[in-house]
Amino acid sequence: MLEPKREWQEAGINNFDFRLSTFDFFWAVIPPLLLLAYYYRRVLAQPPLLHLLVCFGVGAVLGLIALGLEFGFEYLANRLVNWDRITRSLAGIALRQVIEIGAIEEGCKLGGMVLFQKSVGLISSRRRHARHPIKIFLFSIAIALGFTAQENWLYLSNGMATVSDRLIGTPVHAMFSAPWGYALARNRKLGRGWVNAVICHALVNVFSAAGRYSPPLSFLTYGLFPFLLWMFWRLEKLLRRVQRQPPLILISGSRSIHRCWQIGLVLFALMLGGNSLLGFFLLARILSPLSPSQLFYPDVLWFIFNRFVLNLIPALLAWGIYRYLRYSATHQ
Repeated sequence: MLEPKREWQEAGINNFDFRLSTFDFFWAVIPPLLLLAYYYRRVLAQPPLLHLLVCFGVGAVLGLIALGLEFGFEYLANRLVNWDRITRSLAGIALRQVIEIGAIEEGCKLGGMVLFQKSVGLISSRRRHARHPIKIFLFSIAIALGFTAQENWLYLSNGMATVSDRLIGTPVHAMFSAPWGYALARNRKLGRGWVNAVICHALVNVFSAAGRYSPPLSFLTYGLFPFLLWMFWRLEKLLRRVQRQPPLILISGSRSIHRCWQIGLVLFALMLGGNSLLGFFLLARILSPLSPSQLFYPDVLWFIFNRFVLNLIPALLAWGIYRYLRYSATHQ
């Protein structure tokens, strides 16, 4: 997430650098495009590729609009109250994420999606809307990934994040937007989907900001990657649902005690898998300042091997739990 004004000033950046080098372009744009291509190949009813790329570009423009609105909100809030001081605490950060960051960004993406639909004439009636749910859902993913590309560009061109930071965050905006994208595609309660997206957006940013504080608040950071993993699972579930494919069932127990046991296993797998991802992310962050030649130093190689194995073990346990639950569901 791109945090306006205060975070940039604390880092010593008073003006944005909008120069786009080849390096910045590659790591800002290509990963979101590759993820978009992955979902494009998976859908059963593929929309025109040009419409998808236009959506991606619209998402990038919406990112700049959202950033401008956030700056305007910060300016007005500081004129009315001491907004900077209020949002220093974790509770203040949570408030800011809900009423400013999450609301503005999800509102911009949703508004852009609605305008795009009307401009290309995808929805002329309710019946026509029902024929294109997967296309609408895919367009919402495209807008979210374009939004991500714009954020990546600003972060990388201003030295506010490493490539590994931005790579791990590539699917996040698509996961945020999944609830309202699904609601729009299936003509469900759009307001509820948007509120869901705002809350998830805020929670992710609060979890990631908790590390700045002393324990026990800093322990909230360990909930970040399990929550991201759950959101990715939800995105996959909604994608299957919007294509009318059978869901991947994990909770299949016929008795309440069996269902509680399986729910506990799902939560345990999310914790194991999520914090395994966190470990790999921290490893990539530690290694990112090193040159390629330094990676082959014996002590560095041993460090990489130790950390890799240490993080791989909980990932394999999480995968084993997932396969066990899938096996149990298919043999009910």
